[in-house]
Amino acid sequence: MTFGLKLAPQHRVYAGFAIYSFAMGNIFPRLPDIKRAMAIEDGTLGLSLIGTPIGTLIALTLAAPVLERVGFRRALLWLVPLLALVYSIAVHAPGPVALFLILLPVGLIIGSVEIILNVEADRTEFLLKRRIMNRAHSFWSGGFFGAGLFGGALAHLGLSPQLHLALVVPMVAVAMALFLGGYEPAPARFAGTGDKAPVFARPTLPILVLVAVTLSAMLLEGASIDWSAIYMRTVFDSGPFVAGFTVALFAFSQATTRFFADSFVDRHSPSGVARVLLAAMAAGVLLVFFSPAPLVSMLGFALLGIGSSALFPLAISAAAQRTDRPAAINVAALSQISFIAFLLGPPLLGFVSDHWGIRSAYGIGIPFIALSLLTAGSLGRRPTAESINAIPGEAPSTIVQEMEIRAGKA
Repeated sequence: MTFGLKLAPQHRVYAGFAIYSFAMGNIFPRLPDIKRAMAIEDGTLGLSLIGTPIGTLIALTLAAPVLERVGFRRALLWLVPLLALVYSIAVHAPGPVALFLILLPVGLIIGSVEIILNVEADRTEFLLKRRIMNRAHSFWSGGFFGAGLFGGALAHLGLSPQLHLALVVPMVAVAMALFLGGYEPAPARFAGTGDKAPVFARPTLPILVLVAVTLSAMLLEGASIDWSAIYMRTVFDSGPFVAGFTVALFAFSQATTRFFADSFVDRHSPSGVARVLLAAMAAGVLLVFFSPAPLVSMLGFALLGIGSSALFPLAISAAAQRTDRPAAINVAALSQISFIAFLLGPPLLGFVSDHWGIRSAYGIGIPFIALSLLTAGSLGRRPTAESINAIPGEAPSTIVQEMEIRAGKA
C-alpha cells in the first residue's frame, strides 16, 4: 500500500536523503550540552562518538543481504523514524559508556539506510541516464542544514536536548509518510559481470593512493560536524544559536557545492576540481585555526563545507574506472579502508583537543590536505561520455558511496 505525495523517482531519492540527514543531524548542535551534562572532556566524548562508525561499518559489511530480503521500501520507512527514536534515547545516556553503547545501534541503522539510499540513487541514476548522486548528497547536506538551524533555535530557546530530540521523532515520521509513502524501489541495475565484493577487499597501491586523496575531507568533515558547535562555545563563548548555526552553515555550503558538482566534473577534470576543493579546505582550516572572531571562524567552516563536498565521490568514480580488477572490488576496497581510517577520527580529534586545544583539532588537518594535494592527480582527467554510469554490477560501489563519512560523524 502506498500513500503520501506523488513524486518523480529522483525527487523521492532527494527527499529520502534530506529527511534521513535531518533525523541524524539534530544531535550535533546539542553536543556541547551533552558534554557539559556528563562533565567529560573532549577526548572522552570522542571515544563515545566512535560507537556510531563502528556500528555503521558492521552494517555496511553485513546488512545488504538482510535488507534485500526485508525489502527496501519496508526497511526505509521503518528505519529512518527508528533512527530519530534511538537518537532521542541516546541523549538520556547518563555517561560516556552508555552513550557509546546506544550509538552502536544508531550506527547499524545509519549503515542500513546508507545502503538503501545510495543503491536507490544509483539505480535511479541508471534509469534516468544522467547523474544525480552528488545532487542527492546535496540534499543530505540540506537536511543537515535544517537540523543545525532547528537544533540551534531550540537550544537558544532553552529546550533540553531530551525534549528537542523527542520532538524530532514525530516530525521525521510524518515527513517519511508524506514524501516516501509512495516509494517503490527502482528496478535493479543488471550488468554482465556479476562481480561481488568480498567481505574485506584487499587494497592495491593505486587504491591506497585514492584513500590518501580522501583522508583530509573525511577528517575535516567529521571535525566540522562533531566539533564546530563545541569549538564556538569553547573558543568564543558563543550562544547556543550561534553554535548551532555554525553547524548549519557548514552543511549549507557543502550542500550548495554538491548540488552543482556534477556539472563541474563533467566540464573539467576530476583532479582539477579536487585541487580547487582542497585549496578551499586549506583556507578554511587556516581561518578556523587562527580566527580572532566568530564571523571569521564561520567563514572558515563555510570553506570547509565547500572543500569537503565532493572529494570522496570523485575518488569512488576513479576507483570504479580502474581496469586492473572488477570495479566492485576496487570501490569496496577504497570505501572500507577509508572508513576504517575514519574510525580513528573522533578519538584522535578529542585527544588533540584535550592536550593542545580545540583549535589544534583543526590544525591537524593541514598535513592531510597536503597529502591529498600530492595525490589528487590519481583522480584522472575529464571522464569520457562512455564512462558515465558505467560502474558494473549491483553496486557494492554505491552501497558505500560516501558512506561513512557522514555516518561516522554521528
